[in-house]
Amino acid sequence: MQILAGVHSGAILVNYLVVAGGGGGAADDGGGGGAGGLRSTVDFTGGGGTLESPLAVAAGVQLTVTVGAGGAGGIQGTNLGRGTNGIDSVFSTITSVGGGTGAGRDSGNATLGGSGGGAGDNHPSQTNVGGAGTANQGFAGGGGPVRQFRASGGGGAGAVGKNAQSPGDGDGGAGLTINFGSSVAYAGGGGGSEGDSGNPTSGAGGLGGGGAGGRSNGPVAAVAGTANRGGGGGGGIPLGAAGGLGIVILDAGIVAASTTGSPTLSGTIYTFTGSGTITF
Repeated sequence: MQILAGVHSGAILVNYLVVAGGGGGAADDGGGGGAGGLRSTVDFTGGGGTLESPLAVAAGVQLTVTVGAGGAGGIQGTNLGRGTNGIDSVFSTITSVGGGTGAGRDSGNATLGGSGGGAGDNHPSQTNVGGAGTANQGFAGGGGPVRQFRASGGGGAGAVGKNAQSPGDGDGGAGLTINFGSSVAYAGGGGGSEGDSGNPTSGAGGLGGGGAGGRSNGPVAAVAGTANRGGGGGGGIPLGAAGGLGIVILDAGIVAASTTGSPTLSGTIYTFTGSGTITF
């Protein structure tokens, strides 16, 4: 039976899904951005991941909800083509880490994050490394050896990003499908770019809102991560694409006493697509 809104008493157990903002894809034959970190108490499908326990909160206490923004895409000639990491998402004491940004051509390693960014294109004399993921939140980005003019995919919440060792590789790692009211995939890695004008493919975005990589054949622009899915942005040739905004979904089995930030309510499930607060 649903309890009507009001101030409740005693400890309250809250189920949650907290997805951080995805990392930006890199420019200049850049790697895909890593997906935002994902933490969930709700059943999921699609590979790796860790099911957590509900959070016990006190009645009448205002709890902070922060929905992390996606990181910016990289710009050729700036910061070695790297973009920026995604921003953390937070519910009370639960923090999911923003996704790592990919690396540009010959710019060294991609950055770590909730899921790590993908390695950029490198010449045979150099091997770039994908960024590491955060334990129990996401996976590493694809690394080297990377074929010249091809970049690797960012990691996802359910799988590592693919290395760009042959045409058609460089896909972003898959995210996880969460069964929270409805089944939705979150936190897919961004695809790596394809700078070989003779090859018509680039890395696909990972399931869960990862953006596809750009390519010089066409040319085709990199695709941003999907908003409120926490997907990584695709790596690009002149420009990388931005990561996707995160999301926070909560269910305590009761209607909250108050909220700010205008979350949507379905039954007792609150979906925050922007930051706010909640008090049970």
